[in-house]
Amino acid sequence: MKDAVIVAAVRTAVGKKNGALSSVHPADLSALVLDSLVDRTGIDPVIVDDVIWGCVSQVGEQTFDIARTAVLSAGWPESVPGTTVDRQCGSSQQAIHFAAAGLASGQYDVVVAGGVESMSRIPMGSAQATGNPFGPRYVARYGVDPPNQGLGAEAIAEDWSLSRLALDTYALESHHRAAVATDAGCFADEIVPVDVDGQVVSSDEGIRRGGSIDKLANVRSAFRDNGRITAANASQISDGSAALLMMTSGAASKAGLRPLARVHTAVVAGSAPMPMLTGPIPATHKALKKSGLTIDDIGVFEVNEAFASVALAWLSEFGVSPDKVNPRGGAIALGHPLGGSGARLMTTMVHHMRSESIRYGLQTMCEGGGQANATILELL
Repeated sequence: MKDAVIVAAVRTAVGKKNGALSSVHPADLSALVLDSLVDRTGIDPVIVDDVIWGCVSQVGEQTFDIARTAVLSAGWPESVPGTTVDRQCGSSQQAIHFAAAGLASGQYDVVVAGGVESMSRIPMGSAQATGNPFGPRYVARYGVDPPNQGLGAEAIAEDWSLSRLALDTYALESHHRAAVATDAGCFADEIVPVDVDGQVVSSDEGIRRGGSIDKLANVRSAFRDNGRITAANASQISDGSAALLMMTSGAASKAGLRPLARVHTAVVAGSAPMPMLTGPIPATHKALKKSGLTIDDIGVFEVNEAFASVALAWLSEFGVSPDKVNPRGGAIALGHPLGGSGARLMTTMVHHMRSESIRYGLQTMCEGGGQANATILELL
């Protein structure tokens, strides 16, 4: 059985809604990270067997198989194909799983996995604007109320007895960690600077400094009167893209490239469509069981901060040190460009593992419809 190794991982900075990256077409944003993989490794892109790209709102500028459009926009050979994946927020993490499976099975020798989302240009929910995705049989099973992630996050806060104060405190810590990491240059090696009309965008725009519990307490609840979930303790609407160059060890050796990490274990799990956000818990259990590792073997965790309640519920379940979870901040501070977030988290985790000599890292994300991916990487 062949293996699947990561030889390069890059991302753009994450832009705020209507921020510095909002003027960049999502296909061009994707092409920029593809270009960076070539620049950093020196590979001839003609050797790439496929580009697997996550994107959630596949409508308008993000339709027509944006993976293939990105390949051609990057000037790569027309022989390089591309396909686009939608597993909601976990789309680009699933792209990595598909890439790893293709490498391990011998279908690929060299593949790129990643994703993009320009939420400024393609607002969340745009794909549903022309029709209801829930047909009569779904409604017969689950009722007429469509799943709502915000209400799901509220339900998790209730079920795990997470107070508004706990959620806001977690959010402040996310911003603090992201600011500390930025100031220390921790993201420098992973971020591809983007030139937007002469302005170079090389830092994540969503990080807020100088916050306080008192300030966050004044933010109104977003989904329910007197609720606990607010814009301040939830992930941000964002623009961004990320990509990982993956190979078999043999192909990496042939290309003269040193692998950063290998995909040790990759799983996906289903959970209830409401509250829909609890999937990272069974996905983590499944990944640990399949890997033969224990929770104590894992040195760092990336648990996507769709909402503070998701990460805190996961922490409550597994009891790991909070210092090991999202140590460089998460989506509350850095942003959550839906289809690009899985690859963004993994890019950050790979670079953190290398800088801190951490052998095993685990990443998991909640996903619309009640699903979650979990991936364990092993440092090489």
